[in-house]
Amino acid sequence: MRDDLADSGCSVLPDFIAPSLLGALREECAKVAPLAHYDVETVNAYNIDVRSPLPDDHPGRITVKRGNAFVARDDIPADFIVQRLYSSPLFQHFVASCFGLVRVHELGDPLSGLCLNVVAPGMGHPWHFDTNEFTVTVVTQEPDGGGVFEYCPNIRSAEAENFADVRSVLTGHGGHLVRRLALRPGDLQLFKGRYSLHRVTPVRGGRARHTAILAYSERPGVIGSVERTRQLFGRVLPEHLAAEGRAVRVDALLD
Repeated sequence: MRDDLADSGCSVLPDFIAPSLLGALREECAKVAPLAHYDVETVNAYNIDVRSPLPDDHPGRITVKRGNAFVARDDIPADFIVQRLYSSPLFQHFVASCFGLVRVHELGDPLSGLCLNVVAPGMGHPWHFDTNEFTVTVVTQEPDGGGVFEYCPNIRSAEAENFADVRSVLTGHGGHLVRRLALRPGDLQLFKGRYSLHRVTPVRGGRARHTAILAYSERPGVIGSVERTRQLFGRVLPEHLAAEGRAVRVDALLD
């Protein structure tokens, strides 16, 4: 697993969730899925303001429509399986060990530390980077078709944005940089999403794709920007306003 994470920034543990819990996991997440904030927006891979002044050839000038939706942590009941897993010291120790760290921290963000991603039929989750370094995901409901996870391992680093390769992928010329994963309900995915460009392909059929996203950081206090939080959840809290301009980050990359 550590070798996978070092090589590609991604590792998958099939059937991590016990079969006896899969039904309850799916039902709990499906129950709160209607609470997801849904809005079709024009975004870029960095989730920064699309009006930002950037050079003409900058990949941040390439925009797409994002129509997937998110249920925020404060809308997920505390007794749900994903909440208990996210806050479990034993699970956090396991995650830290997988990433070769002494410990990981829950995000200081009250909305995005844990959330449920809902991708409705006909929609996808376009190419993007994560704010936090480490993300753990569990698909709780798979679609009838599509919804494949695609990623570009370590396409950027904490020291280098590598805009040329990012632009190549965004313009459809970087296929050789892309890997694909068909994740199943109950599989645990560990992923370095801050440095690997990634997306979920459009969902086909009549059933949405649901994925629980458990986000951790090597440093405490990581909070999403006001702009990005409003994009994802349609609202911001006092914590986001207070952190604006002095938010904890592990690097100086675009968000």
